[in-house]
Amino acid sequence: TFNALTRTPLARLRHKDKWLNYEQAMVQGLSIRQAAANCGIAKNTSFKWRHRFLSAPATQQPTQMSGIVEADETFFLESFKGQRLLPRIAHKRGSKAAKRGTSAEQIPVLVVRDRHGETADFVLPGVSAEQIEPVLKPLLNKDVMLCTDGAAAYKIIAKHVGIAHRPINVAAGQRVIGGIYHIQNVNAYDSRLKQWMMKFHGVATRYLESYLGWHRMIDRLGQNITPTACFISSLGKTRQFQ
Repeated sequence: TFNALTRTPLARLRHKDKWLNYEQAMVQGLSIRQAAANCGIAKNTSFKWRHRFLSAPATQQPTQMSGIVEADETFFLESFKGQRLLPRIAHKRGSKAAKRGTSAEQIPVLVVRDRHGETADFVLPGVSAEQIEPVLKPLLNKDVMLCTDGAAAYKIIAKHVGIAHRPINVAAGQRVIGGIYHIQNVNAYDSRLKQWMMKFHGVATRYLESYLGWHRMIDRLGQNITPTACFISSLGKTRQFQ
């Protein structure tokens, strides 16, 4: 037997009458405990629903971008939140990295955004050209103008892919070239993402992709965001709400 939810992330979940209320909690960005209290469900059910509801949004990325495309990395502190066996001494809630700047404690996330608002992001093992190119290259049409900071990795990638590249020397105080080439859009997105993530007091690294997808969904839907629109995204569909 089968029904409309068969082979979707929501298959076999119960309490369907509470799903839109839970999606409203997702719109509001409530914690697992807050969402459970609002919907009258157990905390463990709330946890299960969260990751089932985010399963599809986590994979909903644009396949190609056009025009001026901005790319930059942002970093999140590695977290083993929720795990019983830790490979290191436990950190206090809300703690910061022991070292300033990039380090083994920081998980890099590449954020790519074009001027049409299409956004993609990828959790990376590092920020070398070899690690960035496999996820960045498929997004770039041959006619794009790639805008990045002055990191050498992007110069190498642009040469490999055969696209135009405008590096912005942010370290020297440069912000805009020719009035249109900059990375301010992607940096603004990074700032909103970081601010939004703060409400969860640290996201476990193993769930980082799900939370990135959650924020992309919120950003994509914009003023059209409703519990129903989020529910459709949770089923793996997005375009009718863009």
